[in-house]
Amino acid sequence: MASLTEAATPQQFEELLKKAGKSLTVVHFHAPWAPQCSQMNDVMEELAKEHKSTMFVKLEAEAVPEVSEKYEISSVPTFLFFKGGEKIDRLDGAHAPELTNKVQRLASSGGGPAGVGDVPKEELNERLKKLISAAPCMLFMKGSPQEPRCGFSRQIVQILKDHNIQYSSFDILSDEEVRQGLKTYSNWPTYPQVYVNGELVGGLDIVKELVESGEIENTFPKTVTLENRLKSLINKCSVMLFMKGNKEVAKCGFSRQILEIMNSVGVEYDTFDILQDEEVRQGLKAYSNWPTYPQLYVKGDLIGGLDIIKELKENGELESVLRGEN
Repeated sequence: MASLTEAATPQQFEELLKKAGKSLTVVHFHAPWAPQCSQMNDVMEELAKEHKSTMFVKLEAEAVPEVSEKYEISSVPTFLFFKGGEKIDRLDGAHAPELTNKVQRLASSGGGPAGVGDVPKEELNERLKKLISAAPCMLFMKGSPQEPRCGFSRQIVQILKDHNIQYSSFDILSDEEVRQGLKTYSNWPTYPQVYVNGELVGGLDIVKELVESGEIENTFPKTVTLENRLKSLINKCSVMLFMKGNKEVAKCGFSRQILEIMNSVGVEYDTFDILQDEEVRQGLKAYSNWPTYPQLYVKGDLIGGLDIIKELKENGELESVLRGEN
């Protein structure tokens, strides 16, 4: 079973799932025109050599539209994980370390979504609580405000825009742990979900009702200027890192390097994923007059990017800077 198999039709795909039985099956929805898919195929080949009892399958997303639609595949590469014919986890994007971790964890476990079954409930709830309270208004949706990945998410983004409501968003397709865990945490089974000051408002239908009743302006926080919002984010923690990804998963090489350096120092810090919020991503460049990411702030002051942090580390000054002693 330890090989990378191509499924060309929905029938072949279903047959492979049946053949795998209760063993783990990893399915790569790919496109031949996407270079990142070719790279991830190489990763799959290596994983297949290591995990002999796991089946690895390639499926060209555009060639099997009915399968892609069934599993809400809207971008490539996307990986789905199956056991006993049931989908148990998902990974969107070309993230080789995360793919490797999920395969190792799921291949050795009895099943269940990665993270949801393995992470203690208290730990997951604490993470969800932080996400819900990350901004005065938080939207959990499929995709981003710039690229919604379902009709309901697109509609709610338009409503919030029409009423000039300031909000941050989280793409539930990027994190299966959050996607499944939040349903239970909030006792709300569908997406999108909107929270105000850490409390669930509801989904699209509730927001539409608030518009019709004229209550939407009183329900949602008043618009905060971008400058004030950036100041608030920068001062959210004494050491704030604005990066691509988060503490758990960096989504670019520069962010990965700076995380390694920060973790080696042992100073508490928080992160903000600029990929989740285009307004912050663009606005912070102008606010700080620093055109690239990652960006590190200590007590509200910009320290710099990766090169600056490397220099401070080499000079033995980084820890004192992070502690605000310099």
